[in-house]
Amino acid sequence: MTAQEAHWLNRIIEAEDLHVLFQPIVDASQQAIYGYEALIRGPETSPLHSPLRLFDVAMQAGLLVELDLLCRRLAIRRFAALELPGLLFLNVMPLTIVERDFEEGLTLGFIRESGLPPERVVIELTEHVPIHDYELMRQAVDHYRDMGFKVALDDLGAGHSSLRHWSELRPDFVKLDRHFISGIDQEPAKREFLRSILDVARSLDCQLIAEGVETAAEHLCLWELDRSLALLQGFYFARPSFEPPLQLHTLLPATHQLSSPAGRSARSIFRMIEAVSPDCSVPILAERFRNNTGLRCVAVVDAGKPIAVVRRNAFLTLFTNPYSHSLYSKRRVWDIADANPLIAHADTPLEVLSQQLTDSHDIEQEDFVIVDANGDYLGMGSIIDLLREITAIQVRQARHANPLTGLPGNILINETLTNYLAAEQGFAAAYVDLDNFKAFNDAYGYARGDHVIIALSRLLQAQVDNAGGFIGHIGGDDFMMLLPLSHWENVCQQILDSFEVMAPGFYEDSDREQGGISIENRQGSVSFFPFVSVSVAVKPVIDPAVCKALDIAAQLSELKHQAKKIVGNSMFVERRTC
Repeated sequence: MTAQEAHWLNRIIEAEDLHVLFQPIVDASQQAIYGYEALIRGPETSPLHSPLRLFDVAMQAGLLVELDLLCRRLAIRRFAALELPGLLFLNVMPLTIVERDFEEGLTLGFIRESGLPPERVVIELTEHVPIHDYELMRQAVDHYRDMGFKVALDDLGAGHSSLRHWSELRPDFVKLDRHFISGIDQEPAKREFLRSILDVARSLDCQLIAEGVETAAEHLCLWELDRSLALLQGFYFARPSFEPPLQLHTLLPATHQLSSPAGRSARSIFRMIEAVSPDCSVPILAERFRNNTGLRCVAVVDAGKPIAVVRRNAFLTLFTNPYSHSLYSKRRVWDIADANPLIAHADTPLEVLSQQLTDSHDIEQEDFVIVDANGDYLGMGSIIDLLREITAIQVRQARHANPLTGLPGNILINETLTNYLAAEQGFAAAYVDLDNFKAFNDAYGYARGDHVIIALSRLLQAQVDNAGGFIGHIGGDDFMMLLPLSHWENVCQQILDSFEVMAPGFYEDSDREQGGISIENRQGSVSFFPFVSVSVAVKPVIDPAVCKALDIAAQLSELKHQAKKIVGNSMFVERRTC
C-alpha cells in the first residue's frame, strides 16, 4: 500500500465516492432476469478503480469493515432508486458480519431506509479473508435468514476452503467460479466436475449459479449438460453497467425446450410420415413398404382427415402366396386398410395417451395417428416413442424430487407454476412453513426434525391430492401448494386444524405437558418455544395473464413473514392482484 493509495482510500470513504454497477443473473427456464449482482468500482481517475485493489488496500489499512458497509449501503440505495426487478445479490465480507452487522443490524437498517423487503435481498458471502469461527458464522447466517434474507456463497472452487463453507453454512445459492465455466464446451473434465457439483447441490437443495458465461457455445453446453442449471451470469447476457437492462434480450434455447412433465403431450412424439389417399393402388403402397424397411404404418387420409391405417405386417401378409399380385394389383388401399385406428389429438397429455393405449387391449395399436385441434392429420406416433418419453419424464421427476419427501423440488415447482399461469385459469398459490422448527431441531436432533417434515409433507399431499392441486417441497420445512380457487380455503383450514392435533405427538412427555421446550442459549439465558405450528401464506391468482412466476414467488416469500407474525397455526391471505 502506497501513501497515495492510503490517501485515496480515506478520501473515497469520506466522500462516499464509489460507483455501483449491476450485472443481471438470468433464469434460463423462465426467459427472464432473476436478479442482479451489485458490483463496486472506485473513481476512474484513482489508483483504486479496480475493486480487487480497492479492497486489498482497505484490508491493509484496517478499513475493510468500513468500506464493506459503505459499499453495501450504496448498492441497496442504488438498486431501489433504479427500481430493478427480481433479487439483489449483495456482496458481503464474512468479517463484517461477525464483527459489526450481526450485532448492530446495519444491513436491515439500510434495507428499511430504501423501502426494499428483506426477501428480495441475497447476502452473497465473498472471500477476502478466511472464516475462523464457523459456529459464530452459522449464527450470523441464521440471523440473516430469520430476518428474511437469503444467503449465497460466492466463487465456489476458489478462495479459502469454499467446500467447507458450503457444508457448514448450507447457503440457498452457490455461485460456481468462472474458471469452471470458461471453455467448458471444449474441456470434458470441467463438464464432469460440474455434473458432480450439481449432484451435491441437488442433495443439499441448493440452487447453483454458473458465473462467467461469455459465449454462445458455453451457454449451449451448459443447457445440454443439465437443464436444471437455470441460473446463469456472464458477459454473454449483459456486462455490468450503471443502468442494467430490465428485460432479457439474449435468446435462451432452454425456453423452447424446457416444459413441465405434466405438460408434455402427443405433439412431442409425432413423426411426419406421408399419408396415402383411399384411392391409392395397393402395388404403389407395396413398393413403398419394400423400399423403406423402417416404415411400420401409413395413415389413409381423405380431405385432410385420417380415416384408416395400413400396418406393414398385416399388409405384407396379403402377399404370402403366388396369386397375391393378381388378386390385389387393381385393388385400392381403402379395400384392405384398418378402418378403426387409434387417433390421438396432439394436445393429449402423454399420461392420458398411455392410459388410452393400455385400455384398448389391442396389440395392433403399436402405431397411432396424431391429429390437430381440427382433426386434420399431423403424423404418426409409436408406443416405443411414447414409452421412451414417459420413462424420461419419470427419471427427470425423480431426479428433481426432494430427497427427503420425494415431492417435486424447486425446478419442477417453477415449471408447474409457469404452466398454471400459461393455462390462464385462476388458482391460489400457497407457501407453507413451520414455526419454532429450529428450536425443535436443536432440542431433538435432525432425525426427529426430518420426521416432522415428512409428517407435514404427507398431510399436505393428502389434502392437495383430494383438491386436485399440486404440492412441491421447496426445501427444509418450506412447501408450495397450487390449488383450485374453489377449494383453497377449505384445504388450508384442514391443514391448520390437522397439524394442530398432530404437533404435540412430536414431543417427549415432559415437554408435551408444558406445551413446548425450553432451550438455553450461549449466553446462559433460557427461552421457551411452544409446539411447532404451521404458517400458510396464500395468494389467490385471479388473472394469470397479468402475473409472472417470479413475482408470485417473491410475494409469497414476503407474505410468509406476515403469516409467521401470527402466533400458532395461522393463515395470511394476500388480496391484491399481481
